[in-house]
Amino acid sequence: MVIGGMLMTKPDFKKMNLKDLRTYILSHREDNEAFYTFVDRVDTEKKWINNPPLDSIEDMDNYPEFVDKIRKDQDRKVPES
Repeated sequence: MVIGGMLMTKPDFKKMNLKDLRTYILSHREDNEAFYTFVDRVDTEKKWINNPPLDSIEDMDNYPEFVDKIRKDQDRKVPES
């Protein structure tokens, strides 16, 4: 990659943790390689919980592990730049 006439090397996305990779792709939105690496890693690590569609907000009571994950994710949320 050339920026301002200088050759810049890309970070090694495979060595980055998901938080750092997410931060990188948010500030380098044109970098498709980083984006696809992030999506592949999220898919591989499967850190989400699949649930059927809800009929009402009260249905959330039937999925306490999902609610717990949302709360934990909010606590660890990466601030956007």
